[in-house]
Amino acid sequence: MVKLPVSWLRDWVDLPADWDARELARRLTAAGLEIEAISAAAGAFSGVVVGRIVSAERHPLADKLQVCRVVTAEGAGVDAGLQIVCGAANARVGLVSALARVGALLPNERSIGAATLRGVESQGMLCSARELGLAESSTGIIELPHDAPLGADLWAYLDLDDAILEVNVTPNRGDAMSVLGIAREVVALAGTPLKTPARLAEPAAEGAAGAGGESASGGAFPVTLQPLAGAPRLLAQVLSGLDNTRVVPLWLRERLRRAGLRPISPVVDVTNYVMLELGQPMHAYDLARLSGGLAARNARAGEQLRLLDGRELTLDAGALVIADETGAIGLAGVMGGERSAITSSSSDIVFEAAWFKPAAIAGRARRHGLQTDASQRFERGVDWRGQERALALATRLLLAIAGGNAGPVTTAELPDELPRIRPVPLRTRQLQRLLGASVAAEDVERRLRALGMGVRAEKAGWSVQPPSWRFDIEIEADLIEEVVRIGGLDVIEERAPAMALVPRMLASGEVDEQVVLRTLAARGYQEIVTFGFIDPALQRLLFGLQPAIELANPIAADLAVMRSSLLPGLIAVARENLTRQQQRVRVFEIANRFIVEEGEGGIGVTREQKVLAGIALGSRLPEQWGVAATPVDFHDVKGDLSALLALGGGPEEFGFEPAAPGYLHPGRGARLVRGGMVLGYIGELHPGLVRSLDLTYAPIVFEFDYSAAFRANLAQFREVSRFPQIRRDISFTVPVDVAFAALNERVSVAAGSLLKQLSAFDVYQGKGVELGRKSIALGLILQDLGRTLTDDDADRVVQAVLQDLRSNLDARIRE
Repeated sequence: MVKLPVSWLRDWVDLPADWDARELARRLTAAGLEIEAISAAAGAFSGVVVGRIVSAERHPLADKLQVCRVVTAEGAGVDAGLQIVCGAANARVGLVSALARVGALLPNERSIGAATLRGVESQGMLCSARELGLAESSTGIIELPHDAPLGADLWAYLDLDDAILEVNVTPNRGDAMSVLGIAREVVALAGTPLKTPARLAEPAAEGAAGAGGESASGGAFPVTLQPLAGAPRLLAQVLSGLDNTRVVPLWLRERLRRAGLRPISPVVDVTNYVMLELGQPMHAYDLARLSGGLAARNARAGEQLRLLDGRELTLDAGALVIADETGAIGLAGVMGGERSAITSSSSDIVFEAAWFKPAAIAGRARRHGLQTDASQRFERGVDWRGQERALALATRLLLAIAGGNAGPVTTAELPDELPRIRPVPLRTRQLQRLLGASVAAEDVERRLRALGMGVRAEKAGWSVQPPSWRFDIEIEADLIEEVVRIGGLDVIEERAPAMALVPRMLASGEVDEQVVLRTLAARGYQEIVTFGFIDPALQRLLFGLQPAIELANPIAADLAVMRSSLLPGLIAVARENLTRQQQRVRVFEIANRFIVEEGEGGIGVTREQKVLAGIALGSRLPEQWGVAATPVDFHDVKGDLSALLALGGGPEEFGFEPAAPGYLHPGRGARLVRGGMVLGYIGELHPGLVRSLDLTYAPIVFEFDYSAAFRANLAQFREVSRFPQIRRDISFTVPVDVAFAALNERVSVAAGSLLKQLSAFDVYQGKGVELGRKSIALGLILQDLGRTLTDDDADRVVQAVLQDLRSNLDARIRE
């Protein structure tokens, strides 16, 4: 995410008169740079003007307060000033600051009135940046430039009508993570030229001196690059005699704040500013804390590095580091080390501006649980020819702020490892084929040249040379995308497809997935989509040491393995909903899981399997007055699955057998079986996991093989009997571990073709029933196709059933 102040963008490009912030956002979004939000530069305030303190005396009754006289017009004397009681330590004669007059309205609707503080009248307030909503914290009143126009409205003076665009930059567009990069896009969209701001008009000269400084002397700073380490270009420059305690100009601090960064010190602020404007991350080292020169090399296995944020890293041999003679001083492209960090007392520093291969940086930050502005840019790719300009801008800005002088620039390169961006052919015929529309040759050339590309006309089309900052232009389709997005998708004429679209006929042996979705939705479930990557910690918690595929370059530490089950993602969604006071959750997902199986020679083989998984927790029914709230249980969800599995036309093929893998409650789980094949499991989450995951309720979860479960039976004609049914009820006891599936099987075998339906209408354990047994009552519906059954027929069936149950399931008949 990049925060772009529109006022900063105007330094680089003149926007068309009819392009306000919303129109600019619309155009950029249509071109592929999605604008997620437009925000104001500050919270609204009024009645605040620029004022100068012309006198400051200690309050007679409070040591920490001062009685100041503040004027709002040039040439005004002390007597013409307003009396303001102020407690800021930096309030002093000559300081230009923000004066909130009586009647002013500050952010959060705070109004300013006349007040008496310790017996002294105060006719307003001198404001800090925090009080004006311009900073999260501040240590004193705001300090404005000495030449700020007295009496000017502060809102207008600071251009706080500025709009901030929040740009969602896709991973392939590292060039767009800067003001310059987005300005290039606007230039192409608006057809206006790219401007060069005055601060970049001339490069800073080697040996240039800052205010009050003398020309630097001495040789170039030593830099070495290890071949094939991933750092083929690095520039370094020594700046000496700096004062890192000086106040950074308000305009620079304001730009950092609007871009989402907190001002810290001259050196840090300048490097951040350059990164935001030009897209080139930089780093600064305290020269006094370095031993020898800089080296970009691979880390030694087990090498230790303490980062700026205090983290201790143990590096592997593949990590790219910046080091001096004593060891690593920074994780290249990610974060610097604490040992060479800049402090307020740093007077001599070394600037570093490097180009690192994206592959050398990608994943390094996330591997250590880090994500920095620098790593986001380097792993996407920065302009490999932009280091000189970035270093020149940083040097000029810092010398102007902190004084001192600059030494010569050291440029170290490994030419054979630098990018070789080859021309990409673009054929007129292919452009028209993919777009379905014709684009004039002059429009193609104009759009591509506006993006900084070199274009040469050829017989079949063009040869296009991508610029050094565009690493995403590799094939012809990339160029076609550039042509159409700059021209606008909305200008392409709609045409009917040239070929007939024939809907795919649903095979007779499968259930329509839309029917599955609608059935689950009708039973109160909502479909969700989760990442195919999951948290390895949650994977281990649920499935122990079950093998999972680890990602070489995870997008986050908690998304580091491919899912071997959909349940971790569903549980994470349920937890997220519970934290948002959603106490009743029914969600499901149909997606692939990735199973690691042992292949030939013990080598792991990955298999993808489409599964249906779901989770239910909370009350059985939505809150209502007619029924008391009761938690959902195993049988509720089993009923949902039974209705779902009946879509295939053969519910009798499925069975639920008692079983509980490690993540399920030992006595409240079952495996789903079809024709002797285990499809998956259903059950209540294990109590230990419920506690570990801090769940309010014990959820019921299920997961099973989608393809095997929804293999439909071909519909067949079955004659409906014209003769009446007979019902017989039987009651008996069996051991508690006998499942209904076993009873169903034995009754069906004993009763034969006369049994049309079997149901269990009562199950009981307790007083009157022997310990270790349960009482079950079954209802048998009997019917024949050719005749009316007699009572004798029914009695014979019942006796055969009872005899079978006694022999095979240790049933004892209850009289």
